[in-house]
Amino acid sequence: MTALSEPAARAVPATGAVGRSIPRPDAEAKVRGAAVYTVDLAEAGMLHAAVLRAELSAARITRLDTSAAAGLPGVHAVVTGADAPALSGMLVVKDQTVFAIDTVRYAGEPIAAVAAETPEQAAAALAAIELELEPLDPVVDLDAAVAPDARLIHPGWADYAAPVDGFRSGNIAWDARLEKGTDEEWSAAFAAAHRVVSDEFRVPRQHQTPLEPHACVARYTTGRYTVHTSTQFPHSVRSRTAELLGIRPSAVRVLVPTVGGGFGGKLDAMLEPMACLLARRSGRPVRLVNSRAEELATAGPRENAVLRLRTAVDAEGRILAQEADVLTDNGANSSGETVICAGLPALALGSTYRIPLARYRTRVVYTNTAPTAAFRGVGGPYVVFAQESHLDHVARALGVDRRELRLRNVLRPGEAMVNGQALDDPILIEALESVERRAPWDRERPATPGKLRGKAVVPLTWLTNPGPGEASVSLSDDGTVLVTTAATEIGTGAIQTGVRQIVAERLGVHVDDVLVSTPDTDAAGFDNGAQGSRTTYGAGNAAGEAAGELREQILRTAADMLEAAETDLEIAGDVVQVAGSPGASVTLAAVSAAAMWSSGPLSATGRFVAQPPEFDAGCVIGGLFSTINATSSHAHAAEVEVDPDTGEVTVLTYVVAQDVGRAINPAMIVGQVNGAVAQGVGYALYEDLRIGPDGRVLDRNLETYRIPTALDVPPIDLEILENPLPTGPYGAKGVAEPPIVPVAAVLACAVSDAIGVTVTDLPLSPFAVLAALRANRR
Repeated sequence: MTALSEPAARAVPATGAVGRSIPRPDAEAKVRGAAVYTVDLAEAGMLHAAVLRAELSAARITRLDTSAAAGLPGVHAVVTGADAPALSGMLVVKDQTVFAIDTVRYAGEPIAAVAAETPEQAAAALAAIELELEPLDPVVDLDAAVAPDARLIHPGWADYAAPVDGFRSGNIAWDARLEKGTDEEWSAAFAAAHRVVSDEFRVPRQHQTPLEPHACVARYTTGRYTVHTSTQFPHSVRSRTAELLGIRPSAVRVLVPTVGGGFGGKLDAMLEPMACLLARRSGRPVRLVNSRAEELATAGPRENAVLRLRTAVDAEGRILAQEADVLTDNGANSSGETVICAGLPALALGSTYRIPLARYRTRVVYTNTAPTAAFRGVGGPYVVFAQESHLDHVARALGVDRRELRLRNVLRPGEAMVNGQALDDPILIEALESVERRAPWDRERPATPGKLRGKAVVPLTWLTNPGPGEASVSLSDDGTVLVTTAATEIGTGAIQTGVRQIVAERLGVHVDDVLVSTPDTDAAGFDNGAQGSRTTYGAGNAAGEAAGELREQILRTAADMLEAAETDLEIAGDVVQVAGSPGASVTLAAVSAAAMWSSGPLSATGRFVAQPPEFDAGCVIGGLFSTINATSSHAHAAEVEVDPDTGEVTVLTYVVAQDVGRAINPAMIVGQVNGAVAQGVGYALYEDLRIGPDGRVLDRNLETYRIPTALDVPPIDLEILENPLPTGPYGAKGVAEPPIVPVAAVLACAVSDAIGVTVTDLPLSPFAVLAALRANRR
């Protein structure tokens, strides 16, 4: 295990591509405003679209008349649910249509869409649509939604297609469980327990808030749809759009310009099916862009949740048994990844600590609210917040040091997670020792007069998304190398630096000579999208395999040209040369030309999918995520001050130890950690996408939806830990997701330490902190 405290600390050969902090080639265009995003695109004859959205969260549609709107000047198309009745859903439950048909299930649900010559004409057309709704009582609260007498949001839920049956009922879109231990073992554990501690935690929705909202430009020609869209997962948008329109996926082509942020919110089709319908109806290209209000109200935020934990421990704080009941909000349909990730809370609860007996249940619940979706660290931040806050409560109840309690329970090498899966060489202790060196637990620093000071430390095991990917690598006629992949650069640098560095290293060429194509589902094979920190791992593995095969082709061709053995040759920059005799060489451009008229163009395709780890399949019931792939180990520590008069929380120090497997580009890792911690600070202290009792989103702009600024984020002391993964490209693991997962937990635990009471709700706003202080004084 190697530690890198600074990006430049790693000594690498000057010619080596992997391990160097090379700059991103797309950075200057973005900084100068020259990058072209989807919102910048325009096509000849393009129409402007607008969407009529429901103002009520639950209602029956009793009248919908679009005839007046269709006859207005400049209006070329109006579409409704009658034009797209097909059902779809993100991989699992097929319960969504493009437009509301007969029933409105959330405020903001599309009812109709129009395309006109100007945005003003489109707005006038929306105003001319005659819509009458019969209100229904909205079901908004999670506990109320699962009550036996709750009104069903989807009365026909049993008819929706799903991969397997038995894990849904009524307002429960999916029910996943992990059960470890017999009834006798459970009774014995709780009977022997020194203490049994129970807590309930509640967390709000958090919005991804990308600078670029959802946007697309669609056209229909020669029987096919072409869609330019801001997405993280072009093949998902392709297949979901096709499913919603009732056509085959090959009828949809998706291209991705520069993406202005995603963070999980742009994995699914959202505006694209509506734009496609309008493009076909009008015969013209159609542009559709969310306003900021539409983005906040409808664009798939992180789910809100209720978590109830009960843990039995011995006198020293060792966990004997733990049970959890988790309710997560699916919203009105399964268009996001909330159902897919129903198994993750159990794994997040039981992947860092030794849990001998467990009973974890996660129910994904329908409500009359906007559908939820993936957000960086899916399922992790709120589960780890609850688990760590709960363990601090256990420590306080026993009078045990909070760090020591973690050390007594944290998993060691050779031990298994709660699902029976053995950890991949965990270095949790090393991560804890890393933050201890830089922020000693026993170090006492006096608080500012009138302030309360607290500290916390949190270890973490996290995953790398195992989804499949394919990439092709070809040698161009000028000697440069082109990587063709549907993997999407969303600002992390994973494609523009990581994948390019892997290919350059594998071939032996200059990084600057490795180019990457624009994602295009017609030109590139399937890639599972920029999600779950999988791009460098998945696309890097696929591209690295292709580069290895291309290298063999190059050397084979050059061997004939140089009349040398392949084993004696090496690629050095832009030439192939005899090792030790650089004078005997031929340029890559010449190799490309020679191959063109002999064996043909030089290119290769690589594929990768992670093999599932072994686990105890008998303990997982209904979990679509049943294992954790390519695990990594981390630790965060923080120190805060709390103003007891105002409730304001100030983060004084923040320390991170992150296991990256192998640092492909240290500078990009630093950027990802800083960005993830910033989003975690927002989740912990500020962000709360508020929903009223009627199901409507109350925050419609960035004045009321508070996100952190540069002034709110403390300096981050990062140590990069290298613990190579055998299945990762050059040992690399996922990087971007893990650093957001423990942030809310470590800050909440530090605040609880300062004020002397367990904090059970997020965010830790001044009002929430003052309320906790008042409750502690009673």
